Amino acid sequence: MHIVSRFYEDYELGSTRETLGRTITETDFVVHAGHTGDFFPHHMDAEWCKTQPFKQRIAHGTLTFAVGIGMTATEINPEAFSKGYDRLRFVKPVYIGDTIRVVVTISEKKESNKPDLGHITEHVEIFNQNDQLVLVCDHILLAKYKS
Repeated sequence: MHIVSRFYEDYELGSTRETLGRTITETDFVVHAGHTGDFFPHHMDAEWCKTQPFKQRIAHGTLTFAVGIGMTATEINPEAFSKGYDRLRFVKPVYIGDTIRVVVTISEKKESNKPDLGHITEHVEIFNQNDQLVLVCDHILLAKYKS
């Protein structure tokens, strides 16, 4: 991780960046369940899941989100900060052993209600090892203007 100053003017519509892959493990399931208190059988009970439509344990949607977003955090930008996320959707289930990767595209730039900050939207897509979209959301940033 390194520090890179990127101002509003430096963001280019349509530019993309892509992460390497990360395989989701059973340990990820257990640790996430412990952090969130979500021990629902969909995530934790392999035998029960055999009787369900997916036939195996599925990752918490919030686990896929947290890991995917964490994978995009490769630099510290002191000129911008996260305002939050919109339009979050869990498109397909993620299973133990799936490898996810993330594609981030600058999809919108506009003025904000703050005179020294511009509004940037990063469209975030998380794919599995079969190039199937598993999660999508929009990350909202506020970035300083250069002048």
